[in-house]
Amino acid sequence: MSLTEIAALLGLNLALIVVVMVGLWTVSLRLKDVSFIDAVWPMGMLLLALATFPRTEGDPIRKWLLLWLVGVWALRLGWHLFRRWRAHGADGRYVDLLGRLERTRGMGFGKAALLAVFLPQAVLAWLTSLPVQLGQVALEPAIGWIGWIGAGLAVIGIGFESIGDAQLTAFRKDPANKGKVLDTGLWRWTRHPNYFGDACVWWGLYLIAAETGPGVWAIAGPLFLTFTLTKWSGIGITEKAIHGTRPGYADYVRRTSAFIPWPPKKA
Repeated sequence: MSLTEIAALLGLNLALIVVVMVGLWTVSLRLKDVSFIDAVWPMGMLLLALATFPRTEGDPIRKWLLLWLVGVWALRLGWHLFRRWRAHGADGRYVDLLGRLERTRGMGFGKAALLAVFLPQAVLAWLTSLPVQLGQVALEPAIGWIGWIGAGLAVIGIGFESIGDAQLTAFRKDPANKGKVLDTGLWRWTRHPNYFGDACVWWGLYLIAAETGPGVWAIAGPLFLTFTLTKWSGIGITEKAIHGTRPGYADYVRRTSAFIPWPPKKA
């Protein structure tokens, strides 16, 4: 594909995800809750991969590999987050965000939800999913050892994230653990195994895409995701909320790696 054709492909994909997010925004107006956006996030990236698939003539093995990996990741994570939303209701992070915009900017729920949640999520999902868009463009070269390493990394990431989520879900279901800190299993080695797994998935997808010329430029996707998880809306916001509800969390932070799995420090 020429640069003009690639630009048109990406532009149409961006328009598609914006339209989808605006449609979901209208749903949030009826629910008075935007928290389901977390479950939509991975499904939006799968949608972009699916929309790209029939419009490109890249290496078939690479295209199918990207599509299957992002599909397994998105369906597993999306269902997990949807069930969490249904079980726990509105997410305090979004309640605080929209409330702050109402107090400081005078925005009503609808305007704040559109401008601060749904439209930004559309652009960020499009950006993060560049590997599964640009990775499908080029026919040559065929997938090589870098791509297969990337596939292995993505599989490890899906497994790591899935196990971490399952351990946390089981921990929360036990009434005896109320107010306690999960520091066993994968959570002994990293405070955020789900975030680390997420990053592995998208760096793996990038390696599959990066064997092609257009795919090299998709590095903006995993870079942005890693920044988001470690410096922006991931670890910082999550841990700020936890510190106030679990007395032992400060000690857990001192001995446990924030992101990359690492042997815990001695107390």
